[in-house]
Amino acid sequence: MPTNTPQGLLLSGDARNRYDAGDMVDPRGRAKLESFYEIRKLANTLNKSPEVQQAPELAVQPGHLGAVARLDEVSRFLITRYCSEKNPAALEEAEDELRETLGDEGFLTSLTNFFEVFPPEPVRQNEQTVTEYVESRETDGELTTELLAIWLLNENPAVGRVVDLFDAGPLYDDSYDKVIATLQEYFDDAPGFGPEGESLIALLRAHIDRGGDTLDSQLQFLRQFLGHLLPPELLRGLLTTLDVLSEEHKAFRFPGGPGPGPVEPPSFEELDEEPERFSEDLGWMPELVLIAKNVHVWLTQLRRRYDRDIYRLDQIPDEELARLGQAGVSGLWLIGLWERSEASKRIKELSGSPHVVSSAYSIYEYRIADDLGGQEAWDKLRERARQHGVRMAADMVPNHMGITSKWMVEHPERFMRRDDPPYPSYTFNGPDLSDDERIGIFLEDHYFDRSDAAVVFKRVDYQHGSTQYFYHGNDGTSMPWNDTAQLDYLNPDTREAVIQQILDVAKKCSIIRFDAAMTLVKKHIQRLWYPQPGSGGAIPSRAEYGMSKQDFDRVMRREFWTEVVERVAKEAPDTLLLAEAFWMLEGYFVRSLGMHRVYNSAFMNMLSDEDNAGYRRVMKETLEFDPRILRRYVNFMNNPDEETAVAQFGKGDKYFGVATLMATMPGLPMIGHGQLEGFVEKYGMDFNEPRLDESPDEGLVERHQREIFPLLRHRRLFAGVQNFLLYDVHTGNHTVDQNVFAYSNRLGDKSALVVYHNRYAETSGWIRDSVGYRDKSVGADGKIVQKRLAHGLGLSPDPNKFVTFRDHVTGLEYIRSSVELAEKGFFVSLGAYDCHVFLDFREVWDTEDGQYRRLTERLGGRGVSSIVTELRHMELEPLHDLFEDVLTPECVEALAKGDADEELLDALRPKLSALAECAGEFGGIDDVEGYLAEVEHDFEVLVEFEALMDTTPAVTGADAGDTVQTKLIFAGLWAWAIMRPLGGVEPSEESGLKIRSLLDEWSVELVLTRLFRELDVSAAPTTRAIELLRFGLSNQGWLADEETWALAPAELFEALLEDGDARSFLGINRHDDVLWYHGESFDLFMRWLARFGALAQALDEARAGDKVRIAVPEGLKASIEALVKASKDAEYQVDKLLESVEP
Repeated sequence: MPTNTPQGLLLSGDARNRYDAGDMVDPRGRAKLESFYEIRKLANTLNKSPEVQQAPELAVQPGHLGAVARLDEVSRFLITRYCSEKNPAALEEAEDELRETLGDEGFLTSLTNFFEVFPPEPVRQNEQTVTEYVESRETDGELTTELLAIWLLNENPAVGRVVDLFDAGPLYDDSYDKVIATLQEYFDDAPGFGPEGESLIALLRAHIDRGGDTLDSQLQFLRQFLGHLLPPELLRGLLTTLDVLSEEHKAFRFPGGPGPGPVEPPSFEELDEEPERFSEDLGWMPELVLIAKNVHVWLTQLRRRYDRDIYRLDQIPDEELARLGQAGVSGLWLIGLWERSEASKRIKELSGSPHVVSSAYSIYEYRIADDLGGQEAWDKLRERARQHGVRMAADMVPNHMGITSKWMVEHPERFMRRDDPPYPSYTFNGPDLSDDERIGIFLEDHYFDRSDAAVVFKRVDYQHGSTQYFYHGNDGTSMPWNDTAQLDYLNPDTREAVIQQILDVAKKCSIIRFDAAMTLVKKHIQRLWYPQPGSGGAIPSRAEYGMSKQDFDRVMRREFWTEVVERVAKEAPDTLLLAEAFWMLEGYFVRSLGMHRVYNSAFMNMLSDEDNAGYRRVMKETLEFDPRILRRYVNFMNNPDEETAVAQFGKGDKYFGVATLMATMPGLPMIGHGQLEGFVEKYGMDFNEPRLDESPDEGLVERHQREIFPLLRHRRLFAGVQNFLLYDVHTGNHTVDQNVFAYSNRLGDKSALVVYHNRYAETSGWIRDSVGYRDKSVGADGKIVQKRLAHGLGLSPDPNKFVTFRDHVTGLEYIRSSVELAEKGFFVSLGAYDCHVFLDFREVWDTEDGQYRRLTERLGGRGVSSIVTELRHMELEPLHDLFEDVLTPECVEALAKGDADEELLDALRPKLSALAECAGEFGGIDDVEGYLAEVEHDFEVLVEFEALMDTTPAVTGADAGDTVQTKLIFAGLWAWAIMRPLGGVEPSEESGLKIRSLLDEWSVELVLTRLFRELDVSAAPTTRAIELLRFGLSNQGWLADEETWALAPAELFEALLEDGDARSFLGINRHDDVLWYHGESFDLFMRWLARFGALAQALDEARAGDKVRIAVPEGLKASIEALVKASKDAEYQVDKLLESVEP
């Protein structure tokens, strides 16, 4: 009995004939399936059958066939080991038992039948008869092994269609059943074998009876149940087969495979076992705000916007760089800078996409592309950008190079390659993609008909006459990047060459973004390309190259990224390294590998999905592990691989709420191409121009300018974590609203509190206590501590202290008791997607008369436009009350209807007297009697003024007959009458300037606004009326001057142009070197000018005791009518208006 049972999958003669597999077997008919190349070759032969061609779903996968071969191999090994350990003669004895049980004739018949179905090759090829073979064979135990092996394979339902290779169906009759029964009886009576002392037959059937109904589960069963009995090489083969099965379970087919899967937030498991290697930030790094631009798309957009040639980098306008700097952007990441592999474009053209360029990530060489102006254009752009406070950023894609890169031509040894195609079905008959005569590059044919994404391409070396197969770049998530070639990081020369390339790029730009950086972490290099046996399956055909962790670590001792960080810190220290990394490695990249910044995709994905509890958990876990990681996250609302920001967040309050978080959280804000403009198109890496001709959403841009850019310009306040606190918002009953993000930060004496509600709902609650964070200054490992809001804002509570602050979003200012903030916290009431950024916190001591306490109680938490103004309003409240006593809707309506009389005036006199006395205390007139006499004259005139509305249509115009407008006119005139003498009894330039100043100082606008509101006058006319009142009060002396009434039209208008209030109201502005005015404002102003003139003339008569005549002074009237008439043809141009009225 041989010590080793013959190995190989015994194929039936029919299968060998049908599939023309004679050259794949040994003389006995066993297929030697020792490597997966041989397995794939046999599977490919099976799949060429007409049956499979008509029904492709019947195709045999190599992993499935390999699993069957491994099961057969394990069975044969167990038989060998049984004989070695229990009974070396067992197989011969079993055959003797068959002979005795069946009889000589029966045994010979059974033997002949078996060898007819499973003939040796000489028999199948008719070089020998079955009888001759049977008569010449020796009793060596091989027959027993083959009988058992074939029976086990046919008994296993998991084998499936592969049973066609060793179908024992023709053997099944009474005699065959008796053969199997005899063997079972023999081994049942023989000594037991195996973990539980079972018989050899029971052990051989264990994977069928107890291992489940799939080949995967049966192999796993053998690994766990019998792994200790199997030799290392067989166990390794079993694990490799499991890996191949895993590879086949993944979809590497068009149109795109399964994709990257759900987002996994950062994880810190086992990270505390790693040493800390944080890289120190240079002074500019914490304030960095990055914006991405697809360079070809951006240049096209700039050409359209500026209507001039902008093709090269040095042609990018200074206006654009200035705009970025003014927005608070300090880093410009241009995607697609490098010279690209032309093959990428050809592949896309051959695939039916003609209007593209090569992919930005299929790189020929790391030099600035010629069509962008090369290095010279880059240097000019970089210098100009720095003048605007903007540093340049560039991509690197260290995982791979373009399929026809310079390295592929000159250094093929740097890439992942093999000497044979991984799948026999692969063919490479397409066009040569190389434009270098030294090599040929051929994609696998199935890529073009979209039937297989293909993992390798063929490289032919014409100089040396060699052919090799190179792997495409791949991250194992969906399908290969077919215009790239994968670099081999187990090769130290490759690693050093890439590091040298990184150092060279660092000389060109301040910020380097590493695409797909996580693929080059040691454990993922191994997982993807050299998987540990039993853990593979990420990339098809790589399971065969599996290595133990120990072997892998011997070859690659250090993390590649650790080497990069150390070399850059030494040779290019003014460089920020930014890693695009996922797979829960964010913390590892910045804390252990030393990258300055790392992508935080959870920010975008979780906030877009409103998984607010999930993202708060990310923040809390980061703070509890090490807050320093939080300040190194790159937060973004879209990136080149994702949908645009407006597609994910819209353009409303949710967008701006999340944008505010991005701008105010620790870390690095990164803005996507087109995000600020509200563009909806997602730009591919191969776009040579935008597909859509989009214009910026001006409303969106303006809101960015108002709400987001000021925050970006103050990034230093928000970027750090030394004073950062995240808070719970308690809504009552100890319930925390997980949809509210509330956090504070502090830098020096500046503090900020940000509150955002990321849900379409309403909520309210108190902010007081922070979540726990690890204070690294306490002990060796730090200590989890919590703090209160007062500490976070740097407050020192005292009963006599109050805190004022401003909401950046609304512009409102607030005041709170410092004790309340410390003890109860900060109460917020939030609507859907409400956002607040509270800034400018200032502690103030209360005054002796309790002014701040009274204001706090008065406002009750309400915001106001200005705390200082509100304090002044509170002080002015007695004066305002007196103004409101005389500026009443009833009085205005009486004047407007002509119903005002002496009785009304009698009722007003004591109120006017009180107003004058109070106004004197606030800096107004001290001649109360003179004031009362002057107002009585005004009243007398206004009683008669209603007649002017009918007698002077030339200067009343559109106001006539409009009840609301009439009320507005008389409200304005009555306010003018009451206020004018408060600056001085006699109309003069001095008294006019005084009351104009007091109008603002006393905030009478508030009283007037309330009056107009009660008269149903809307906001815009109210504002205009108050502007006209200012003009009338400040120019009372000029308006009452007879020289003014005598001015010619041109002189009158020129005088108005010299007055600031008049210029503002008339909308005087210069555009295209032309001075313009606003037509409607002009008409309205002329009507009021006439009214003021009529009032001034009537008041002179009233003071003289003459009969009051309500009429516009003749000269003034003539000039106004002339100006109104000329305005109709002046086309709103000042010069044309003046020319038409010049004498």
